Amino acid sequence: MEEFDFHASPKLPAAQIRDLAALRWLHAGESVILYGPVGVGKSHVAQALGHLAIRHGADVRFAKTSRVLADLAGGHADGTWGRRLRELAKPAVLILDDFGMRELTARQADDLYELISERAGHSLVLTSNRSPVDWYPLFPNPVVAESLLDRLINTSHQVFINGPSYRPNKRPRSVDSDRKEPTE
Repeated sequence: MEEFDFHASPKLPAAQIRDLAALRWLHAGESVILYGPVGVGKSHVAQALGHLAIRHGADVRFAKTSRVLADLAGGHADGTWGRRLRELAKPAVLILDDFGMRELTARQADDLYELISERAGHSLVLTSNRSPVDWYPLFPNPVVAESLLDRLINTSHQVFINGPSYRPNKRPRSVDSDRKEPTE
């Protein structure tokens, strides 16, 4: 959190982010949803919150949502799904990065439902390029979508992070661009 540039954009919700850094959400078993355009620092804030939680003694796991879904799918294939689900349910904080990137299969939606249900009372931190209201169409079964998203959205702190992408500032500079062209 110490490295986050709160001055990068006047649109950043600095007060909300600093409030999350107090970790009251963690102690209450609540979740955090960080959403907004690409490159604005959602993953950075999620990781920073995870680091703060670790400093306060919490067990934290960070993963891309697609990798968690692939891991659970592997559990269906080899009969270890229950064990894999319990492992994901253990940490005090589970950070799912890039949530809602694409439409889900029925199996993925069911797996997410089971994961969210299993983690009741434990904190989640989600990052997404989509607003939570735009997640519903990603689920093939509206009943599963409503049940899962009601549990998730209504028990979370939602923070819209907006502004320009940080990534152009991180672009490597070539040696040639540092040289001045000779003038005649």
